[in-house]
Amino acid sequence: MDSYQKGIFSEIVACAYLMLHGFRIVKRRYTTGRHTGRAEIDIIAKRGNLIVFVEVKKRKNVSAGWDAITWAQTKRLRAAAETYLLQKKWMGYARFDVIIIHGWHIKWIKQAF
Repeated sequence: MDSYQKGIFSEIVACAYLMLHGFRIVKRRYTTGRHTGRAEIDIIAKRGNLIVFVEVKKRKNVSAGWDAITWAQTKRLRAAAETYLLQKKWMGYARFDVIIIHGWHIKWIKQAF
């Protein structure tokens, strides 16, 4: 499996994990237009009055996964999330989470940034 395929597989695992915790997957691989820096949000999930924007990382350990998220990336993700929320006229709560998959383990970091 190449890195692209591993990434897709990791997103599928993360979606299943979120659904096991009561979330409904609203959108996968949401990409915004040119004016937001072409950010891609891996997963957008909803549970009740909460929307969660999830960044998924597949790395050898949690620290490497966490280090793979740069300041510039978080800035682009925030812009993409704001675009999504404005388009949907969302009035509920929203947060950013990170799911790091390392080996057969899943680390879910809520309110990551």
